[in-house]
Amino acid sequence: MERAKARCLARAETCWLKRWRYFVPTQSAAPREPLSTQWVRQGQFAAEFTAPEPQSWFNALVDGLDRLPRPAMAYGAIGLFVYAMNDPVGFAERMVGLAAVPDQLWWLLGAVVSFYFGAREMSHSRSAAPTPQALRQMVENIEEIRTLRDDSVRVAEDDTELEAGQGKNAALEAWRGQK
Repeated sequence: MERAKARCLARAETCWLKRWRYFVPTQSAAPREPLSTQWVRQGQFAAEFTAPEPQSWFNALVDGLDRLPRPAMAYGAIGLFVYAMNDPVGFAERMVGLAAVPDQLWWLLGAVVSFYFGAREMSHSRSAAPTPQALRQMVENIEEIRTLRDDSVRVAEDDTELEAGQGKNAALEAWRGQK
């Protein structure tokens, strides 16, 4: 047990030291980096936390509207739970009204929400080119799927035997024997 603790602490210390070097230069690297470079780096870091340039009212409005949908949907979902607890009858009335919405309108809403939230994810996933190993795996999967086609499997040509209730069925025969 003590040995495991010691290994864990050693790994944590090594991990901490590896990350620490990104913030504090090692003593051997310090003389190579001039003071002006350090000031530039500190200035870039500080620029991330300074107030942005003043925007026009329209830019601020559009920026605010762009950030609104995700929190609004999250708070709306939480609000539905609160509403259901405070006024169950009123909530049930609204849900009955939602049940009257046609399926096509739900599909449209789902498409809009999916495109709104999925556009960024799709752009990132499409930009990554597949590796040669992934391409080989895709080709193997396609070949395996093609073996599942109807022409590669023997399919019954005539269903009359099943439709007429003819033929041997061991379970059915055993059931008939119990009667």
